Amino acid sequence: MGLGMARTLLRDGFSVIGFDVSMECQAKAAASGVTIVAGLSELFAACPTIILSLPTANHVRKVLGSDEGLGGREIDPRLVIDTTTSEPDVTRKLDAMLRMQGHILIDAPVSGGPAGANSGNLTMMVGGGDADVARAMPVLSSLGGKITHVGPVGAGHAVKIVNNMLVASHLLTMSEAVRLGNAAGVTTENLIAALNAGSGRSAISEVNYPKWVMNGAFDSGFTMGLMRKDVRLAMALARDKKVAMPVSELAGQIWAASEELLSDNADFNRITECDPAHKGAKS
Repeated sequence: MGLGMARTLLRDGFSVIGFDVSMECQAKAAASGVTIVAGLSELFAACPTIILSLPTANHVRKVLGSDEGLGGREIDPRLVIDTTTSEPDVTRKLDAMLRMQGHILIDAPVSGGPAGANSGNLTMMVGGGDADVARAMPVLSSLGGKITHVGPVGAGHAVKIVNNMLVASHLLTMSEAVRLGNAAGVTTENLIAALNAGSGRSAISEVNYPKWVMNGAFDSGFTMGLMRKDVRLAMALARDKKVAMPVSELAGQIWAASEELLSDNADFNRITECDPAHKGAKS
């Protein structure tokens, strides 16, 4: 995702400086025109605007909140745009810490996968103050085709977690619908065509099934491991906020059980091949 976003920014005329712990990722970025620096110190010193695209909230906490991170340095104020699918409470705590040093943090998690990152057509769910989001808008507009300012800092990450919980659940209900239709003698192709003309349609029926499931491609670029992580985040948020989510909780159990069959590296659309009635066994 980070590489695709960097390419988009370069294409739109931005100067892009990057760092990654992976030498392979550094090489790919350099080949695309990104100026690679030796570490975070050089990155923070060179960039007035810092964009994060990291695996987890713990990585964000280390980059921003540790002694080795941005918060541990005496440096002119920076604008930080965090596109990670992270945890709202972690984001708010980091925001409070960084603001004491003059820095600005907005959360802008994204949806749209590598294709959206490369084309500059990501969906972005943005959390932050009005003035801060306005300041970040030139960068956000380069990266995103659909940008929604959903509230203060942390709100973007909350919405992204909710979004991915819905995607995870929709994949399961769609796979059940296909099995039911097939059992009743309707082909998957005819079922999808009818559903997409009716009120039962969703992004899963309109995009995921035709693009990655029905043709057997399963190459969306988003993995089972990442979706399992996001489902866990949703369940943890529900527990923390004391929100009862019995349907989503069952979906979370199915996603967790699928680990017996599908590795973390498998495409997340592979969940459609699992039968929830048999604890993740392939149907």
